[in-house]
Parts: sequence; structure tokens; C-alpha cells
Amino acid sequence: MKHITILTGAGISAESGIQTFRDADGLWENHNVQDVASPEGFQRDPEMVLRFYNERRQQMLKVKPNAAHFALAELEQAYKVTIVTQNIDDLHERGGSSSIIHLHGELLKSRSVKSDKRNFDCLTDIKLGDKAPDGGQFRADIVWFGEPVPKIMAAAFAVQIADIILVIGSSMQVYPAAGLVGYAKANTPVIYIDPKPAVNYEMKTNKNLRIVAEKATTGVRKIVNELLEVI
Repeated sequence: MKHITILTGAGISAESGIQTFRDADGLWENHNVQDVASPEGFQRDPEMVLRFYNERRQQMLKVKPNAAHFALAELEQAYKVTIVTQNIDDLHERGGSSSIIHLHGELLKSRSVKSDKRNFDCLTDIKLGDKAPDGGQFRADIVWFGEPVPKIMAAAFAVQIADIILVIGSSMQVYPAAGLVGYAKANTPVIYIDPKPAVNYEMKTNKNLRIVAEKATTGVRKIVNELLEVI
């Protein structure tokens, strides 16, 4: 059974109504991204940062997976599929996919400010003063700018063993995630689905790159249909 590794970014969630940090203006839901997605921002105003992620979690629980999420789940009928997502929502899970690496963390998980080695289910708001078992303040289990990306090697391995790679709704500009295509075996087919594709260095060096300049819901449907037809 062939292995497809799928790299997804903000574009696939945007069609479900989730506004995600992506553009060059450095804003995320009208907040400076360094204020809400960095250790320094949390130190300056932990209450504001906690509130920001509480709002994102509440928003996420109100939206639903879209046609692209459901289409990707169909691939598991004929392929071994691993999804590596930069998104912190659970839309892939709710869309039916079973093997997902959350590169930048998950809104439905929390952890102590003292350690990133253990996380906890988190379905409700985190408030200032809420403590983990080690006594540290709870925070969203999200990888902030300047923090290590614990799952980057698992993601790189998933790309390395892939027979086919799909890149969906990602600007391919934020490293280390943007460099993952560089781990692919030589000449592994890469299909990049995005209405505004930004081909980076790692993609340009791949001789089997195919660009589908469409939004996720239509582009993914097209490619999934093709992949299932060749089986």
C-alpha cells in the first residue's frame, strides 16, 4: 500500500471559517502575532494571551470540517495516509482522518508553563491561576515563535517515507514546516494545492512538482478523485 503524506496549513481551515495567522501583516485576529504567540508575549500579559486562545478554542468548537477535510479522509480507503498539519484545530480528526501530526500543537490540549513533556485534555477556558499538577500555570499546548517544535522529526520522517506528497493551503514560508518537502526522496511526486501558491526553494528543486492553483475544497476533491481512480 502506497503512503501519502499530506502537509496542511491555514488555507484548509479558512474555508471552515477559522481565521488563522498567515499573511505578511503579522496579525492574527487583529493581534500582533508576537504578543499572542511568543513566550515574551505571555510573560508581558498572560491574561490576554490566555483569553486569546480561549476565544480561538470557542470559535473552533463552533465550526465544522469542510469538503477538503472529508475528501482527505477518503484516501485512507486505498492508501496509508499521514497528515502533518500546521493548524491547531481538530478539523482533520472530525473530518475522519486517523493519523495526524500536529506540528504546532493543539487548542484542545493544555500544558504547564514549566514543561512541554506532558499535556492534558482541554475543552474549556484556561484562566489565570489554573495550575497543572507540577504547580505551573496552565497554558495552551501551542508551539510559539522561538520555541522548539517537538514533532518536527516525526513529520520529517513521514515525508521521507512518502510515495506521494500533498501540500494544501500552506504559504510554505514559515520554517521549519516550510522545509519539510526537502526531506522527500528524490523525484517523489509533490502536489501543491493553493489558490496563491508560493513555491519555495525546497519545492523548486523537486522535478515532480505539480501546482493546482485552487482553493482547498475544490482542489483537494479533484486530486483525491484522481488518486482513487488510479488504484
